[in-house]
Amino acid sequence: MKLLLFLSILIISQIHSDELMTQSQAIFKAIPSSYKALNDLIDNPNNRLSKDKLKLGKMLFFEPRISKSGLISCATCHNLSLGGVDGLSTAVGHKWTKNPHHINSPTVYNAVLHKMQFWDGRSKDLEDQAKGPIEAGPEMAAPKELVVKRLKSMPEYVALFKKAFPKKPSIDFTNTANAIAAFERTLVTPSKFDDYLRGDDSALNKQEKLGLKKFMAKGCASCHNGVGIGGSMKQLFPIVKPYKYAHIGDFNDGKPGMVKVPGLRNIALTGPYFHNGAVWSLKEAVFIMGETQLGTTLSKEDVSDIVVFLKSLTGDMPKITLPKLPRYTNMTPKPEL
Repeated sequence: MKLLLFLSILIISQIHSDELMTQSQAIFKAIPSSYKALNDLIDNPNNRLSKDKLKLGKMLFFEPRISKSGLISCATCHNLSLGGVDGLSTAVGHKWTKNPHHINSPTVYNAVLHKMQFWDGRSKDLEDQAKGPIEAGPEMAAPKELVVKRLKSMPEYVALFKKAFPKKPSIDFTNTANAIAAFERTLVTPSKFDDYLRGDDSALNKQEKLGLKKFMAKGCASCHNGVGIGGSMKQLFPIVKPYKYAHIGDFNDGKPGMVKVPGLRNIALTGPYFHNGAVWSLKEAVFIMGETQLGTTLSKEDVSDIVVFLKSLTGDMPKITLPKLPRYTNMTPKPEL
């Protein structure tokens, strides 16, 4: 009798587990495990990935001389050792200038999985996005003419551009952005949640599954879905209740407006949270989202369980070897501080 009871409980538990996985697979998409499928997902037909382009792109991602001061690189605000962010509430750029709107730097990891870039979603892909911060006054502050002149002054870059862009070998601003974007496209971080979505029920533990169930049941997955667990749409923010930190910065002037839904992969590593970086606790961020967007007051237990699930989205970072950058020449424009 006890054996029959045990078997019954086991079967019921398995049914519930199977239903959870089926529901999850309908809402989320796993990062492909095969090289070809992953390459098909992250490649841009207008900016094909190649070994030479990736080599150049990595160098330019870490190249501070594409900034006016010669001090700031893409990696400054998107530190690959810190989850692809700078760990600051608002970005700091040229001459220690804070972002005038108090905007937080989003992570570069898995950005390729998003259908739009920037907090207002104004760029459709990484190629377009890569141009903005270089020229922006509060960020890298480098006119594109200065960027091109500096790169052209170094023979090693001239040779690398020829290899990376054989059909259009000249160094120009578009090729510079395309090379950076190509490297950024490879910065994907599969996690154990992807193993779960591919059918490995043991990939998540009991509490992680409970958090996943609550994440879907409470409505979080209505916006945070797909392969990026977000990043594919803009949403009115806030919807139900005022955002308690709306007074920090002037994004949308503190009024409800359309904001890109951030992807949640590696969310445990990418605080502080929200567009203005006002929240340093992931638990507080989850609670606020419940009130402002879902119109529900999440219990401490609900918040804790959802956060446990969110931590399962922390993925394996690709191994990045720091590139050796070319030495400047007598023709290289000097830093402008």
